[in-house]
Amino acid sequence: MKRLLLVLSLAVVPVATPAHAEIVEQTLDNGMRVIVKTDRRAPVAVSQVWYRAGSMDESYGTTGVAHVLEHMMFKGTKDVPAGEFSRRIAAAGGRENAFTSRDHTAYFQTLQKDRLELALKLEADRMANLALSDDEFAKEIQVVMEERRLRTEDNPQGRLYEGLMSTAFQSHPYRHPVIGWMNDLKNMSVGDARNWYQRWYAPNNATLVVAGDVDPAQVFGWARRYFGPLAAHPLPERKPQREPEQNGEKQVIVKAPAKLPVVALAWRAPTLADPENDRDPYALEILAGVLDGHASARLNQSLVREKRLATEASAGYDPVARGPVLFMVDATPAEGHTVAEVGAALKQEIARIARDGVGEQELARVKAQVLASQVYQQDSLFYQAMLIGEWTTAGLDYRARDTRFRKLKEVTAEQVRAVATQYLVDDHLTVAQLDPQPMDNVKPARRGSGGRHAN
Repeated sequence: MKRLLLVLSLAVVPVATPAHAEIVEQTLDNGMRVIVKTDRRAPVAVSQVWYRAGSMDESYGTTGVAHVLEHMMFKGTKDVPAGEFSRRIAAAGGRENAFTSRDHTAYFQTLQKDRLELALKLEADRMANLALSDDEFAKEIQVVMEERRLRTEDNPQGRLYEGLMSTAFQSHPYRHPVIGWMNDLKNMSVGDARNWYQRWYAPNNATLVVAGDVDPAQVFGWARRYFGPLAAHPLPERKPQREPEQNGEKQVIVKAPAKLPVVALAWRAPTLADPENDRDPYALEILAGVLDGHASARLNQSLVREKRLATEASAGYDPVARGPVLFMVDATPAEGHTVAEVGAALKQEIARIARDGVGEQELARVKAQVLASQVYQQDSLFYQAMLIGEWTTAGLDYRARDTRFRKLKEVTAEQVRAVATQYLVDDHLTVAQLDPQPMDNVKPARRGSGGRHAN
């Protein structure tokens, strides 16, 4: 990751996009990709640096270290003391933050276009020169542990989701929470964070995405100036992490102080691997739209409005990931109804689609809604950059976005019925139930304590 004078490759790859936007890409000789999407609708630029290292790359005993290092990245370098990064961005009229996921860690800024150079300079500095002091680590690990208490241990639905993931996955690291297990956080050292930084924070494991009213040639010039001198270094071998096949229903009951019970059903589902030739992930996306996403969707119409079994119900599926993914539905029982009733009703809605399929009129309406939601998100510069970063770190070609739209339009009613039949079966199912406990002794919710860069 450190220092070596490098030059950008000359290849520029144009990508077909709407008239107001274009995407070009260059690659530094140190392996860092630089992707620029021009959108001139406002004099604003979004800068995002994506590292292909998330919680799935952690080892037992150090879960949460990717997220801890995200916090530490704001604690300064030799030339930019702790807190100064954020202060300089704010003084330039910008906003910045970061987030950690299972697949990646990303750092971003939104600024006026004429201040973009500042963001790139600061990001390059902390990519290579982060100061990891014992004192700063001791303070920040307390912030992370407090964040875990707030988001998970004091949050019944957070605990339910954590229980679901650790049950659904037997060996894959997706079973570990992104924020880490509390015992690992309590025993983490600054050395663990330093090892993570040295292992993964390299230009050849990073992608810079810039979107906005920018001149690509100027962005590439800044990338050459600030990131170009950073040396690549060998990355650890990434061994295959395949989850064993599930051959029977799994169940977990999470007891936590809460007002209402919740039931969640999750099935193992395919990850998008080949945007051009895959079919099932697109059909599952449409199936999720049939079940949820609008007032007339199946779950809301049946469970909430007609049968009044639940106060709310939802479905979700995202096929873009480095590891295995889940198709999920969940619901909160209405007063007088049980988790067992609602869980059975959720299964009945799935079975009805597997048996009877969906009508062409309903299919057309859902397709329009699914596609519209994705198109509307393109109004956000931040989301435009996010889409590129997410697809790139997942190992997909971000230029396949138009392919994705086309493939979603091509999904047939029979394909929706077929994926419900093939994937949403009991042998692939994990059921998580929140069993509410009395809230008499629950402490008031803690306020956040400085972890604004936590995600």
